Amino acid sequence: MTSTALPLAPERRARRAALLNYFSLFSSFSTLICCALPSILVLLGLGTTVASLLSAAPWLVSLSRHKIWTFSIAGTLITASFVMTYVIAPRLQQGEVCAADDPTTCGEVSKLSRVILWGSALIWSGGFFVAYLLGPILERMDR
Repeated sequence: MTSTALPLAPERRARRAALLNYFSLFSSFSTLICCALPSILVLLGLGTTVASLLSAAPWLVSLSRHKIWTFSIAGTLITASFVMTYVIAPRLQQGEVCAADDPTTCGEVSKLSRVILWGSALIWSGGFFVAYLLGPILERMDR
């Protein structure tokens, strides 16, 4: 038996790309909340703020214990979103259907998706820097 996959409708492809961008944004915020924000607050001398944050949201401790998984999943989603936005989507846009009454709809959605994607990448990069690179840099400066 051979099965042929039916091509996705343009609306469904756009929804999948947007959903991937939103998952990327959500996962990049998790890296910021679990690892970057507490480190920055402690660095600024606000350790009691971190203590109250952890007592109000104790799940952050378990999230930070699994920061390798958190960063890996977020990085994978962001990478997949970049591939979808800049490699796959341009190839598929030739047959894209937009609203007849507003021809700029496709461009606006695409622009919003790119803004969300780049915002996610910046948040992830900031979290990665604080979680993995800032400590060794500060230790070398202290010597």
